[in-house]
Amino acid sequence: MKEHITVVKVGGAVVEDEAQLERLLSDFSAIEGRKVLVHGGGRRATQVAAQLGIESKMVNGRRITDKDMLQVVTMVYGGLVNKNLVARLQANGVNALGLTGADMNVMRSHKREVKTVDYGYVGDVDSADGKQLQTLIEAGVTPVMAPLTHDGKGNILNTNADTIAAETAKALAAYYDVTLIFSFEKKGVLSNPDDDDSVIPVITRPDFDRYVAEGVIAGGMIPKLENAFSAINDGVKEVIITLATAIDGKHGTVIR
Repeated sequence: MKEHITVVKVGGAVVEDEAQLERLLSDFSAIEGRKVLVHGGGRRATQVAAQLGIESKMVNGRRITDKDMLQVVTMVYGGLVNKNLVARLQANGVNALGLTGADMNVMRSHKREVKTVDYGYVGDVDSADGKQLQTLIEAGVTPVMAPLTHDGKGNILNTNADTIAAETAKALAAYYDVTLIFSFEKKGVLSNPDDDDSVIPVITRPDFDRYVAEGVIAGGMIPKLENAFSAINDGVKEVIITLATAIDGKHGTVIR
């Protein structure tokens, strides 16, 4: 029987909210057994870019990553946000280690093909090395994954944090029973975006297709759920989308 592991993804909005972040790190530290934290940091990257006089360009909620912005996200995601989280987890008694996809070659990607939009230095994941992560985890280390990958040719690529979380969970599914938790500023997937209590308790793939067709699920929630279903299809035991202050697995929307 496989041991259990919990992979928690925390979004950039939570990283920027001190009260929510403090609660999340405390709750994450209290999770028993093996665990991994995956983080975003887009809001901080936008702030730092503005301070440096670099314009942030977005298309449909996705960041255009030119050479200047690639330097910013590498500094912010791989350095500022990642190492602050690691330090705070150490203060909570968690032996954390910050990683990008380039570290130990744990996640490799290719530069996104230009179709209707040129996203620049953005990576789509090709492979994730669950064995390398398992080696760290079994040594008592808690990986903290930044949303950066590499192409094997010396280039760092900006990569969606939800995708990093899903690919991490999928890679670990060969070795553990994995629960993947997407935590953010809402209580779960909402049937009414103006009603924070309208949480949909369970979503299956047919439910998802219907909700998208009806316009109930739209915008950034679509790729988040696509990542969730991809994880389920590739062996992840359970995916939960929930509030950052409710990562105990008992709240939010369960994806099946």
